[in-house]
Order: sequence, then C-alpha cells, then structure tokens
Amino acid sequence: MEALVKPDRVFDRDREWAGLVRFATSSSPDVRLGIVSGRRRQGKTFLLDALADVVGGFFFTATDATEVESLASFGAAVAAYAGGGRYAFRDWDEALERLFAVVGGGLVVIDEFPYLTKASPSLPSVLQRALDPRGYARRAGTRVLLCGSAMSVMGRLLSGSAPLRGRASLELVVKPLGYREAARFWGIEDPRLAVLTHAIVGGTPAYRREFVAGDAPVSVEDFDSWVLRTMLNPQVPLFREARYLLAEETEIRDVALYHAVLGAISGGHTTRGGIANTIGRSSTDLGHPLSVLEGSQLIIREADPFNRGKSVYRVAEPLIVFYEAIMRREWTRLERGNPEAAWRNSSATFLSQVVGPHFEGICRDWAMSVGPEVFGDLPGHVAAAAISDPREKRQIQIDVAVLAPEETGRPRRILSLGEVKWDRTMTAGHVDRLRRARELLSAKGYDTRQTILTCYSGAGFDENLRAVGTGPGPRPKESDSPMLVDLNALYSEMW
Repeated sequence: MEALVKPDRVFDRDREWAGLVRFATSSSPDVRLGIVSGRRRQGKTFLLDALADVVGGFFFTATDATEVESLASFGAAVAAYAGGGRYAFRDWDEALERLFAVVGGGLVVIDEFPYLTKASPSLPSVLQRALDPRGYARRAGTRVLLCGSAMSVMGRLLSGSAPLRGRASLELVVKPLGYREAARFWGIEDPRLAVLTHAIVGGTPAYRREFVAGDAPVSVEDFDSWVLRTMLNPQVPLFREARYLLAEETEIRDVALYHAVLGAISGGHTTRGGIANTIGRSSTDLGHPLSVLEGSQLIIREADPFNRGKSVYRVAEPLIVFYEAIMRREWTRLERGNPEAAWRNSSATFLSQVVGPHFEGICRDWAMSVGPEVFGDLPGHVAAAAISDPREKRQIQIDVAVLAPEETGRPRRILSLGEVKWDRTMTAGHVDRLRRARELLSAKGYDTRQTILTCYSGAGFDENLRAVGTGPGPRPKESDSPMLVDLNALYSEMW
C-alpha cells in the first residue's frame, strides 16, 4: 500500500484520492466502472494521471475529433501501453476488446469521454456490453474510469434509461478547493487578501498554475496591481477565461442570452422574475437557460428555508461573476488598453457586487463546516433567507441562517441567524435586526429557544458590540450574547 500514497505533486484532494485508490485496488468483481466529473480546470486530469502512474494503468485523453481520428489515436495509445506495434481498429467494440485484453485486471482511465460520445454516440452501449457479466471487460477484470468536464453529458451517463445506468460503483465530482485550501494553494496567509483573491479566482487550481504562471498577490497593497497584471491583462489567459467557460458547454447555443442571464444574477437580480425583468424576457423563456446553466454547475439554485417555493440563483464560478460585473461592462476600455481606468471605475461595483456577496458565501460555507460546539448542534442546512416584517413593512435579510436537521414531529430548530458585512463595522443595530427576525420566526412556530445571533464581519465590530459579544466556541446554555465571527475565525483551522 505504500506505493499508493498520494504523490507530493497533488495538492490536497485527500478524500478524492482515497476514493480513487479504493476503486482502483478493489478486489470485488462488481467494482468495474467509475465516473469522474467536475467543471473544467479543477485538476481532474492531473489527479487521474497521478493515479494511473501509481497503479500502472492505461490513460487516454480524447480530443474533439471524428470517430476515425479518435480510433486511430486510441489505437496508438493502446499499442504504446502494450509495448509497441500498431493497432488499427474498425470500431469501438474491437478497440475496447483489445484494450481490456492488454490491460487485464488493471485500470483504464479515459479522460474527456464526452468528446468520444459526441463522435460515437453508441460508445456507452458498447461499454455496457463489455461490462455485462459475460462481457470481455468483466472477464478480464478491468476497472474503468470515465472522466469529463461537460457536466450535462456526464450527468446523463447514469441517468434514466442510459446504457450505463446502474453499472457504476464510483461517482466522484471533483469540486473547486475550499476557501481555506485555496488560500494555502495560493500561498496567502492574510485572510483579507485571501477573500479578495478568492472572490475572483475561487478554488480552481489551474488559475494559479497555468493561467497566471504562479503570479500571486503578495499583500493587500499589491492586490490592485495583481488584478491589473493578470485579470485585466489581455496577454494573460485568465483575461478571456470566463468567456471560454460558457462557450465550452455543449448545450449552450445562444451565448448572448446566457451571458445576459449570468450578468443579471451577478448584478444581484437573483430571482427568476428579477432575471427576466432585467434581460427583457418572460419568466417562462428562462426555463431552459436556467436548467442548462444549473446542469453545467455554472449556477446553483438555493431554496429559502423560511419561504416555501421561493428560491434564488447564484453564479457558482467567481471568475464569471467578476467578468459579468466588472469586465463585461468595461470591455471597451480593456480592449483599448486602459485597464487602470476600467479598474478605477469599477472599485465600488467590485466591493458591492463581487466581494460582498462572495464573502457571504464564505460565511455560509464556514457555518456549514463547523462542529457542534459552535452552534450547539451540527448544522443540517445553511442558506440565505428573507423574513417579512409586517410591523415595519420590510424584509429582513438573513445572510446566514443555520438550521438543525429536521426531526419528525418537532418544530424546526434554528441554530443561528446571521448577518454579514464585508466593508462595514458592525454595531448593536445589526443584532437588533436579527433579534427581531428571531421573534418573527418564533411566532411562525420555529424553535428559536437556543438560536444564536451571529455577526460576520470583514471590517470588525464597534466597541459596544465587542463588549457584549463572544467569539465562536462553547458558550453557556442560557447565554444570549451575540457571536462575533471575524476573518481570523473564518480562516482558523480550529473550526
């Protein structure tokens, strides 16, 4: 087992590596097919290539080519793995039969599998026959990993009446690095700088390695300069990456419409009706675009826990938010070589539409990840919410609502209600607003007896709030002191 230790070149990904190793080394005859997916640039190929190296497996990366071209390159790869010679295959049935005979009881990794199915739609059915109890893959004992970045295509491989449905024993989605892991990956120790950087590039590993050649901001003072020399520099690949992310999704045809939808969401219009009004379309026209974007994991839909049937959309990729909120609006200046003016003109928008909402998401991630000692129980659900206040005739926005797991026959317990401010010092007034929200929810039948009122701030708390507040951690059972969570707490490994 020593040989299967994760190589040093693979950063983090311990859980993903462990799952892949279990699959690749399983002795069970039923473990034959695994599906690995995830948005582009997350390091899937890097991870699977390392696995194939460690176990001595066969690795093939498909390209966007015709069936004849794909079979030719596949034949060359099989021949190289076998030690030489040349294989010319008539069809995929012959190609796979030869492959499994060569690999035997080893591992096969086929990367960018959607390219192959695009040229050869029957390939999943060919694989199905090979993996059947009497198929040649099953007889050889080969384990197969199919990988791809086209999320809609990969999702359909195992759905409905798809040929491979029910045959996979591993479904692994490689997601972006968490915000703490991303800070370590970029070598950033200052939590303020870590949030600013993460609000643009998120947790995508490739953006540091290939796209900016390791150029990371060294301090908060260097951040503006880093944005100018990377994100807003037409000579750097990151400059057009957000556009490519959208264009690479196979089901997207009307790119302008999809950019309009993403731009509306990035601009704070997060309900279906709000998006429709912003782009001048009817709400019914948005069903397909929203479904495609959600299936591609470029947006996520979050339900409001206190308002049944109400949900909001959020852009899942920070780079797209930055492009839609900042770059797309300033494209003329950027194309004319004046990034300094474009960035100067966007500073307020960057804070309000990019960093602020992103920081709220980081706070929700933190709340979902903490142990029971913070909120008195393990969180079951964390989301943003809105609560109607009929007395004041307004909506109270809850940025971080933490709910306990549902218990049959008991009112839903609310562990915490939280408000988030990135660039504003928080005061007792923010706690008063949360206290009013707690009263309203209690009147609706929620269990709020142990609800902790929490303030999350990137700018700190005034002296009055600090005098009555406490940091995260165990607290007296009857305490109603607000919990104060600052940047250091969010990035502490303690939680």
